[in-house]
Amino acid sequence: MSFSRIIVPPIKCQGIKTKLVPWIRSAVPSDFGGRWIEPFLGSGAVVFNIRPQRVLLADTNPHLIRFYQAIAEGKITPVSTRQFLEKEGKSLRRSQGDHYYTVRERFNRRGASLDFLFLNRSCFNGLIRFNRKGEFNVPFCRKSNRFAPAYITKIVNQVRAVSDVMSIGEYEFHCRDFSDTVSAAGKNDLIYCDPPYIDRHADYFNRWHEEDEIELKKILSSVPCKFLLSTWHSNDFRENDFIERLWSGFSIVVREHFYHVGAKEKNRNPMLEALVANFEIKTREAFEETIKQTSKDLPYYEHSFLCI
Repeated sequence: MSFSRIIVPPIKCQGIKTKLVPWIRSAVPSDFGGRWIEPFLGSGAVVFNIRPQRVLLADTNPHLIRFYQAIAEGKITPVSTRQFLEKEGKSLRRSQGDHYYTVRERFNRRGASLDFLFLNRSCFNGLIRFNRKGEFNVPFCRKSNRFAPAYITKIVNQVRAVSDVMSIGEYEFHCRDFSDTVSAAGKNDLIYCDPPYIDRHADYFNRWHEEDEIELKKILSSVPCKFLLSTWHSNDFRENDFIERLWSGFSIVVREHFYHVGAKEKNRNPMLEALVANFEIKTREAFEETIKQTSKDLPYYEHSFLCI
């Protein structure tokens, strides 16, 4: 399958890595041929663009796992997605948005995967947030003509793209803690970790504290295979203290990235994204060449690349 087109997954998450995919992909060792392991699946943007043949995906959020597993098993298809969104979108328009809360209440009772997709694509700021009871609690985002035909087609095409990728590989899904997933790695595997960024975001299923970061570092330090870790390095206001405290003994590269996160535009700021690895990451020249070849349509900031 060609790498010329970046796949945008149907589930939106804070900190989604879509625009960072070429950069992350260029860091994958050229001799990698084992199993791709992700203990923090999230949106799935990285794995669906790396497109490995054998994959182990996990997350503590059961709704993410159920949704993508349903696509892998053919229970959610482009056709069923279109039919569902057209039906629910029509009810949403008729109710002037109130139907969103009907679906939210239904989802919190039943946990249906297409309800999860509907809420994710119509809630405020594309947030995935659950309260202590495990209930989805994000309010509706009132945008005109929500689930218009073009928007539904966009989501349907995203489901189709993910389905096509998974159809040519072996995908295994688990809802479990990161430590159990990492411990399953063999010497030829590659672990990609994209945990919730410490001090920046967490929800009920994906809380992340200092002890979690310390435990992740401890486990990754002893794995028999190579690993890549995404985290944040710094922004205009502060630095990630754990870069120096925990990860300074590994290979680290950073680049500027802008996250569209925050209710107000003034709170949305660029930051330095970091990749941490237990192997030597490619040089600046190799990164630039790979990105030019695989991502001519995505922005890359030469001035922002640093090696630590």
